[in-house]
Amino acid sequence: MRGTLCLAVLSAIFVPATAAVQGFNSWVFNDDGTPKYQADYEAEFKTARALVGAPAGGFNSVRLSTMIQANTRNTIVSAIPAAIATNTSLLLGIWCRGGTDFSVGTELAALKAAVDAHGEKLATLVVGIAVGHEELASNSEAGSRSGAVGGLQPDDVVRFIMQTRAAIQNTALARVPVGHIDTWSAWANASNQAVVVASDFLGMNFDLYSQQCAPNTISTAKILFDSARLMTKVAAIGRRPVWITEVGFPVSGSRSNGAVPSPLNAKYFWDVVGCPLLGTTNVWWKTLRDTGQGPPNNPSYGVVARDATAPLFDMSCAPGSTYTKRSHSFEEKRKFQQEGGGQKKGDANMNKNKAAKGD
Repeated sequence: MRGTLCLAVLSAIFVPATAAVQGFNSWVFNDDGTPKYQADYEAEFKTARALVGAPAGGFNSVRLSTMIQANTRNTIVSAIPAAIATNTSLLLGIWCRGGTDFSVGTELAALKAAVDAHGEKLATLVVGIAVGHEELASNSEAGSRSGAVGGLQPDDVVRFIMQTRAAIQNTALARVPVGHIDTWSAWANASNQAVVVASDFLGMNFDLYSQQCAPNTISTAKILFDSARLMTKVAAIGRRPVWITEVGFPVSGSRSNGAVPSPLNAKYFWDVVGCPLLGTTNVWWKTLRDTGQGPPNNPSYGVVARDATAPLFDMSCAPGSTYTKRSHSFEEKRKFQQEGGGQKKGDANMNKNKAAKGD
């Protein structure tokens, strides 16, 4: 359940953070639905680090959604030793959709077992621990209308955050920030303020493709994302960093409202949303490769095809690589405009006026 509420159109100047990391979301299944094991994770992490045409700094971090290996009850997820072997930083995840102290307790037992097994080797790689994933949005009225499951009350999320802090107390992860991941609309909802106060960071997910009531053509990507980010920063009351924990645009799949998946539109989204974040904000893109649904994925967010090492579009963020500066064929530009991209008429007129002035 992502982006189901309309966004207020706002603008803001964001203060850059230091030591920002950039990486991908990594799930527990391969794109054919089989569980990932250590060799799978290592291959994935190595591909991300050596991604052809990657932006400066590369992709050297992953966000995990759970501490438990796929298709097991309590085995430590094999992404942990894979990250240690490849020196990949981690945003750990505690899966809370079960909504019970037992299910979260199982996650925390796996977390403590991972710390006991790997100690400082693990601790030096952990950026933070995210407790939960969009449970507040799923618990909202909009979440109920969309059929979302796994919603939790704010007090439940706060309790699980506190349990996580207790679990890492007196361990190598004791100083690691603990927070929660949700949509901007959940963070902006005053009834969820207790979760804001309990969190060391706010993780924000943004999915233009799933937006239902606001126009979600690709040309609206930047203004809707910036508005969502501003609303989340306002909710953070200026004292908690906002991390972008899941964001991206599909390269293929069915149309959703005004959003049309394609490599060209994914490229535009990367240019206007992704590139400005790099080096200033912790960000985990969705995703290096698809996962769990079995091919063909619909929609497909994977920026790299199976067994490939080059992305489906230019991700360099180098000068001259952006959509507006690149030279595209007439057919590509025509397709982009048909899919809701390109400049609005007013922008074109403004550019014409600038040209007439010699700007």
